[in-house]
Amino acid sequence: MDTAPFTGPVGGHGGAHAVAAARRHGVDTMFTLSGGHVFPLYDAAVKPEPVMRLLDVRHEQTAVFAAEGVGKLTRHAGLAVVTAGPGVTNAVSGVATARFSGSPLVLVGGRAPDARWGQGLLQELDQPPLFETVTKRAWTVHETGAIASAVDEAFTAANGAHRGPVFLDVPMDALYDQAEAVLEGGAPAPDRSPDPGEVAQVARLLSEAERPVLVLGGDVWLDGAEAAALEAAEELGVPVVTNGQGRGLLPGGHRLLANRARGAAFGGADLVVVAGTPLDFRLGHGLFGGKDGAPLAKVVHLADSADQVAGHLSLAASASGDLGALLRGVAAEAKPRPEAAEWAERISRSAAEAAASDADVLASTSDPIHPARIYGELNRVLDDDAVVIGDGGDFVSYAGKYIEPKRPGNWMDPGPYGCLGTGMGYAIAARLSRPSSQVVTLFGDGAAGFSLMDVDTLVRHRLPVVMVCGNNGIWGLEKAPMQMLYGYDVAADLSPQTRYDEVVRALGGGGELVTDPEEIGPALRRAFDSGVPYMVNIATDPENVYPRKTMGV
Repeated sequence: MDTAPFTGPVGGHGGAHAVAAARRHGVDTMFTLSGGHVFPLYDAAVKPEPVMRLLDVRHEQTAVFAAEGVGKLTRHAGLAVVTAGPGVTNAVSGVATARFSGSPLVLVGGRAPDARWGQGLLQELDQPPLFETVTKRAWTVHETGAIASAVDEAFTAANGAHRGPVFLDVPMDALYDQAEAVLEGGAPAPDRSPDPGEVAQVARLLSEAERPVLVLGGDVWLDGAEAAALEAAEELGVPVVTNGQGRGLLPGGHRLLANRARGAAFGGADLVVVAGTPLDFRLGHGLFGGKDGAPLAKVVHLADSADQVAGHLSLAASASGDLGALLRGVAAEAKPRPEAAEWAERISRSAAEAAASDADVLASTSDPIHPARIYGELNRVLDDDAVVIGDGGDFVSYAGKYIEPKRPGNWMDPGPYGCLGTGMGYAIAARLSRPSSQVVTLFGDGAAGFSLMDVDTLVRHRLPVVMVCGNNGIWGLEKAPMQMLYGYDVAADLSPQTRYDEVVRALGGGGELVTDPEEIGPALRRAFDSGVPYMVNIATDPENVYPRKTMGV
C-alpha cells in the first residue's frame, strides 16, 4: 500500500477532513458499524471519487479486528470507525489485541457533542481514558479545522516503530461542522539506524557461542525485515525458532527451522538471540538453557525500538532500530564457531525426527476424530500463499504444531493478548488484502461463538473464506486443567456437535458437518472450491486435548 502524496487545502465537514487525511496514508477501506455520531465520515468516504470502501460489520469488535488484520498483513495501519459510547467500548478488546501484537491500527470514535457536554447526552462518555493503557496515544480533537492534522498524526504514530494502535475521538458537532484547513506535508521518518557498537557486541557473542539459537517474531515481518532475516539465518547457520506472525520467515521444511525441536533447542542453548518479539510467557520469560544441570543461556534481545527491549532480566546484550539493518549487520560481523554448525545439524535432525513421528497421528483413523487428522488433511490442500488464521485455544494449539507457513506474513493469530473472536475480522482483512490467496480460519467451537454472526458480513460483501471448526463440545484449555487442579470441572462444557455449519448456511454461506475422518479431505476441497463463505464443522474427540506443560502463567 503506497502512501498518497496529497498535501494542500481540505474543506467541507469534519468527516471530509478525516477521510482526506486517511487517504493520504493509503487507506482504501473503512471498517465500521453504522452510527449517527459518525455519519460525516461515511459521507466523505462515498464521495467524491475515489470512493473509500465502507465495510460494515455486525459487531464493532469485528471492525477493529479487521482493521488490525489489515495492519498485520499490509504493514500499514487499517482504519476502524465506531459510534460513540457502546460502539467505542465494544472496540476496547480489539485495540488491546493490537497493542500487545504491535499491529498498526487507527480507531476513530464518535463522541457526544461539545456544545451540550455535561447535560446527560446520549452516550456521553469521556472515552480516551479507556484507551490510555492500550494505545500509543488516545485523545479528542475538538476543532473541525484540526481534524485532518489529528488523523494524520494518528496514522503516523500507528505506523511508526514500535507499531501499535492509536485512538482518536471527535465530538459530533465538530465532525458535522464545516471548516477550511491545510493538510501539511508529513515529517521525515526518524533515523532508525542501529548502534554499530551494539551490533558488534551481539556479533561477538554469536561468534563465541557453541549452541546458539535465533528467535524471529512478528515485528521482523512488520518491520519489513523478512528477506534480511532469512539471509541472516542462512549466513549464520543457526537453529531458528519462529513465533506469532514471525511464522513463515523461514519456510516450512527449511533445514534450520527448529520449531519441531523447540524444547531441545531452547533446553540446550548457551545463547539465544531473540529478534522482534517480547520475552514473554511464550518464550519462558527469557529463561533458556539449564538442561541437564547446565547454566542458563545468555540472552540477547533485538527490538524495533528501544522501549521494547526487555527490562525484567539481565541481558548479555541488546540492540534496537531497524530490524533488517540489525540482522544484516550482525550476520556480516559474526564468525560462528565450528561447534555451532554441529549443534545446528543436531537440532535439524531432532526437528526432522519429530516431523516424521507425526505421520501416524496426522493420518489417524480414530473415531471420534483426532484433531491432528484435520491438519494432516489441510496441509494437503493449502497453497504456498494461503493465509491461515487461528482463532481458538486447544484446536489452534494443534495448528501451531502441525502447520508451518511456506511464506512470511501468512499466519495470523490473536497474539500474546489471547483474545478470542479475532477470526472473522482477520478473515475479512485477509480476503481484502490477499484477494488471490486461499483464506482459512481455524475456529475452536468456543471461539466460533464470539463472531460467527459476522458470516453475514462475508456474505453481504461477497468475501469467500473457508472456516474449519474443531468441534469437541468443550472449552479445551479450561476443562482439563480444572480437572487436574480440583478433580472436577464446571463451566467448561458446550453442546456436543453444535451445527455451526447450519448457522453459516442460514446466513447465506455453505457448510457441512463431518464425523468421519475419511471425509475431512473431500469436505475441505468442496469448501475451497465453493466460492462462498463455507464452514467445515468437524466433530473431534474431547479426550484428545493438546498436551501442555504449563498454563502459560
